[in-house]
Amino acid sequence: MQVLASVLPYGQIILSVVLITSILLQQSGTNVGGALGGGDENFHHTRRGFEKFLFFLSIVCGILFALSAILAVMIRVRP
Repeated sequence: MQVLASVLPYGQIILSVVLITSILLQQSGTNVGGALGGGDENFHHTRRGFEKFLFFLSIVCGILFALSAILAVMIRVRP
């Protein structure tokens, strides 16, 4: 349990960097003009290739980060 408690913060740092990077690399689908009703953009957008990979990577990293945060709290609560 001590090894997990000492390694877990480093894992959270790595997960957070990967999560932030995957979110920032995703393309934004709305512009200011589209948000205000302008522009002739399609309403339906299909993710393909690398964009789809980044989308699923951000979901998986978000779930893993949340689970590691819960695990860190559970480890610190136990005496």
